Amino acid sequence: MFFVKRVGGFGAPRFDLLRGAWHRRVVQEMMSGWEAALAEASSPSWKQRARAGRDLAFFADVPEAAEALVGLLLDVEDTAVTRQTAEALAQVGTMAAVRLIALAVAEADDNHADWLKTGVYDALVDPDGVAATCRKLARDQEEAVRRGAEEISAWADGTRC
Repeated sequence: MFFVKRVGGFGAPRFDLLRGAWHRRVVQEMMSGWEAALAEASSPSWKQRARAGRDLAFFADVPEAAEALVGLLLDVEDTAVTRQTAEALAQVGTMAAVRLIALAVAEADDNHADWLKTGVYDALVDPDGVAATCRKLARDQEEAVRRGAEEISAWADGTRC
């Protein structure tokens, strides 16, 4: 909840947000949410791991989140975690998010690759956007990313990067 105060005397009133404690509380809640999602990424519960994948997808460019997300994409205990994390990352659609999917595709066995593909398909609202990102990733420094991007591009629109 935020508060406003009226500023000024005559003429049109102007209102300013009173941030102070409220702003600090929001920042603390965001940080505790971030920490909670990282902790859930290693939970024994597949539901908590899947939720962590969805929550961390927006932070794919943060090294700690990226490491956890690749682990979730290649989850050895439940492919639902793999699918939901791939879907969340594909929905985010940033270069960092698609790069993580590409890394996972390059390392995945056939079963995980199928679930990664399903997650990407489930999220493809804009396959052209994913294909454009894959074209950029085709020039990535890491060979595994280039291979994975090529595979994702084929899923997205039937063409190669």
